[in-house]
Amino acid sequence: MSDDPFVTHRSLLFTVAYEMLGSAADAEDVVQETWLRWADVERTQVRDPRAYLVRVVTRQALNRMRTLSRRREDYVGEWLPEPLLTSPDVAEDVELAESVSIAMLTVLETLAPTERAVFVLREVFDVPYDEIGEAVGKTPVAVRQVARRARDHVAARRPRMEVDRAEQEQVVGRFLAAVTTGDVQALMDVLAPDVVAIADGGGFVRGAARRPVRGAERLAVALLRGIASVSPDRLTIAPLWLNGAPGVRIDVEGEVTVALSVTVSGGRVTRIFGISNPHKLARLDAEAALAR
Repeated sequence: MSDDPFVTHRSLLFTVAYEMLGSAADAEDVVQETWLRWADVERTQVRDPRAYLVRVVTRQALNRMRTLSRRREDYVGEWLPEPLLTSPDVAEDVELAESVSIAMLTVLETLAPTERAVFVLREVFDVPYDEIGEAVGKTPVAVRQVARRARDHVAARRPRMEVDRAEQEQVVGRFLAAVTTGDVQALMDVLAPDVVAIADGGGFVRGAARRPVRGAERLAVALLRGIASVSPDRLTIAPLWLNGAPGVRIDVEGEVTVALSVTVSGGRVTRIFGISNPHKLARLDAEAALAR
């Protein structure tokens, strides 16, 4: 079974689906649907199994995206991607790490479904235009136009990721220390003056802000007030690798309650994404297998 192309490319298929959907649970469903189609196909008719599987997973993800867009219209508060626990190795592939970062996935949410599929397949996985065309039902010429439009859209909104991993770890370490010790001044020093925090509680978590919190002072007060509301013996704040970058998890009585993804620029935290929707925190105890 180990030489089965589906098994060989499973991590790639999951990564494609996850980048298109921003949801690990939905990505797993799409990969399973792809497996069912692969199980039924006559293998001798498939010239390039990898291209075939990517095509199938893309089509299934596009179908799923239409359902998700309706579901997200009724979502309570801000919608953020489902975070993944990743190994430090993912950060070594800078392009992969950036493409699965929470910051980038929130930008990809602003693309139309076909634009997102084309951008992911072309920019992240370097799939040829003709193969993308087969997956999304467009000519190679049309795909090039969609790719250019999507690239411009993302470039105008994408987070600036010039920071190296060492600096990012160092800044996140300072942030973690300030939050853990309740040091207001240290927290203010590590937050950029115009920092923005976006929280996703999905309507399930009391106290989760339904609109972005802007400014270092407001955010520092809100963060430390939230931490202080839990007795120290019930609380654990720890670093973890989240979507290819250093992040923070907050546990209460051994259960993860918040995952924080942090964007760093100029030696300070410029953006914080806080996911506390319990339905999105199920995958923080086992590393996700990602591949390009």
